[in-house]
Amino acid sequence: MNYRHFPSKQGLYDPQFEHDSCGVGFVCNINGEKSYYIVKKGIEILQRLKHRGAVGADPETGDGAGMLIQMPDKFLQKECKRKGISLPRVDHYGTGLVFLPPDEGERKFCQETLQKCVNEEGQKLLGWRIVPVEASAIGKGAQSSMPFISQVFIARAKNLKSQIAFERKLYVIRKQTESIIKASPLKQKSFFYINNLSSRTLSYKGLLMPTQLKSFFLDLKDESIESALCLIHSRHSTNTFPTWDLAQPFRFLAHNGEINTLRGNMNWVRARERKLASELFSTDIEKLKPVIVEGGSDSAAIDNIFELLVLSGRSLEHAMMMLIPSAWEHNEF
Repeated sequence: MNYRHFPSKQGLYDPQFEHDSCGVGFVCNINGEKSYYIVKKGIEILQRLKHRGAVGADPETGDGAGMLIQMPDKFLQKECKRKGISLPRVDHYGTGLVFLPPDEGERKFCQETLQKCVNEEGQKLLGWRIVPVEASAIGKGAQSSMPFISQVFIARAKNLKSQIAFERKLYVIRKQTESIIKASPLKQKSFFYINNLSSRTLSYKGLLMPTQLKSFFLDLKDESIESALCLIHSRHSTNTFPTWDLAQPFRFLAHNGEINTLRGNMNWVRARERKLASELFSTDIEKLKPVIVEGGSDSAAIDNIFELLVLSGRSLEHAMMMLIPSAWEHNEF
């Protein structure tokens, strides 16, 4: 009998590679076949990580949980058809959940700002969908700071010949919108946050406990949501106060641990921003600054940099290698 309860070596699994991981899980179909089963297993993994989360005086308010999946086109096509939104084929539209101010007037300003940035970048905003949630499924503390959650849909312009070019344009749109709203006089601008804006992935996250994700986001009960991979995370970074926007996964990754040289790393990035150049972004590179969003966690900062590196043409592996401590120490960014 295996007293450690590990399964025996089989297929791609080898028990010698077992190790502790603080609140992160990943499940995928190695053949790339999308199904609700993968999403369901991701939710199950997240629920089993309840012990990795934390609560305060309110035992029903967690400190962050979420999941990142591939674009669930079948589900979105169905939902948008009911809403009167006509979506093109899967790699020709982008979407993302957007946290908005509870105040209707300020919410409208944020939506109009995003609309303006979409237009200026030559893309087309197809419409908005209110994301169905069950507020009673979460604690009073989480409810008191809960944003209004909507989903935006943006069509890819015909002059963008590839999906990755569209991803770069969506990145520019998001960064421009963030900068404008941050500089605005809105009283509730801290509520504004774009989870991710992509034609490839979709993120569901919030100030939740791992067991609350499915009961809060009603979309996740629909079996037409399909993905070949699912990245989940329980609890956000430990060196910042729990908020809706700092829940993970972020746009590209989920991260655990603390970066003790955070402020120094961020200062190095800012000092080098004036040298940023990219043939792929051309003059749009100026619209991406500041690369690191002020007020984020160490994990959010890593994701900001990782996103820039990947969308600038580096492979995932190359981008990750550039983020190891030695690269920062030797000023290789």
